[in-house]
Amino acid sequence: MSIASLKILIITESLDVNANSAAKGRLAFINSFKLAGFNPDVYHYTQKKISIDGVKCTSIYESKFNTMYLLSRMHRLSLRWLKVDIGKVTNALFGFSFGFFNDRNSIYKTIKKVDIEQYNMVWTFSQGSSFRSHAALLKIPKWHHKWYAFVHDPYPHHLYPRPYNFIEYGYKKKRYFFMDITKKAHKIVFPSLLLKEWMESYYIDVKEKSIILPHPLVTTKSNQNQLPEYFDGKKFNILHAGNLLNLRDPFPMIEAFQQFLNIKPEAKNDSALLFIGKKSIFQDYLKLKQQSIAQLYVSDDYESFSWVYAMQQHTSVNVILEAKSEISPFLPGKFPHCVAANKPILLIGPHYSECKRLLGDDYPYLFDFDDIEKLTKALVELYEIWRQDANNLKLNRPDLLHYLSEDYVKDVLLSEVKKENV
Repeated sequence: MSIASLKILIITESLDVNANSAAKGRLAFINSFKLAGFNPDVYHYTQKKISIDGVKCTSIYESKFNTMYLLSRMHRLSLRWLKVDIGKVTNALFGFSFGFFNDRNSIYKTIKKVDIEQYNMVWTFSQGSSFRSHAALLKIPKWHHKWYAFVHDPYPHHLYPRPYNFIEYGYKKKRYFFMDITKKAHKIVFPSLLLKEWMESYYIDVKEKSIILPHPLVTTKSNQNQLPEYFDGKKFNILHAGNLLNLRDPFPMIEAFQQFLNIKPEAKNDSALLFIGKKSIFQDYLKLKQQSIAQLYVSDDYESFSWVYAMQQHTSVNVILEAKSEISPFLPGKFPHCVAANKPILLIGPHYSECKRLLGDDYPYLFDFDDIEKLTKALVELYEIWRQDANNLKLNRPDLLHYLSEDYVKDVLLSEVKKENV
């Protein structure tokens, strides 16, 4: 089968890159499929019109004036006006909210009309812990032999590694729901090898039908004019772009930066540490530190994707901060952005980490949570390189560029097609 004849149907939730981080990764996959020479058609539940150059996009709109829709609105109104969350009861009984069921039914109602015979693969993408598009596919058994279910995080939430310890209402029904996906999908696609191994320990069917396909490189173009006023591209900038999620403790990075400024007082005039993302439980700590560290910038909320991506490309150093844990099986959506920037990455995370696995044991800027002295030393080293010639601050990892490229996507998908035709 030629590349041009391979047709892919994509069913996803939001593609609004300024509304959630998941949309950036989904858009990157769609563009990678297109650049790899495949013919993706996209159905999305963004609730507004989305256009992608060279890709047919069809909006799926929420079904209204049905029982599930009315019940979901009753839930919202009771929470808003009466401060009563009936979702605790309904989720415990049914596993999911009325809104989830209405969204699933809305997606199913639209996609069931598609002629699946014209497609070789059907991919489902979701966001957060929703998996609504996957739920819709469960209702179409005749599609299952072509179904590639993308799984971005552990599911349900209580399967996250510690320190994540949230247990959702209806978690048992959610577990059975996801087990159904692993049994009926043709392939389960993970962005991370460690995530695949983690989920395999809970769902036995994952072992024989899994594919590893990382979040692809973003193809957004950026230029200096997109940078916000508070970002001075002429400085030695250390950037953490992304939410702290109440579990990514900025303490090691803050303390190391403060020690770095004490060792290199001249850096106070030409260095900056920036945390860009929505507020977290660390906000008071960060604001307090801003009083003693003039070079520290903390945003009050999200910034537009174009600004964040531009800052990642123009910074001196990017930071990836993971939760303090024994393992981090996630591949953060910003990892390919940082690789695309071709700037050094400071990675603070546990020993067992997908990011650390990809960067390799020999990568010089891997840090545990207590490695403040080591982290300080690295900042001094990077600053000296920057002072001599900022152009010498390079990640220089062609292997990762290939791993995250459309060429890699093409190789993986064509390999799957060949297996099917043998």
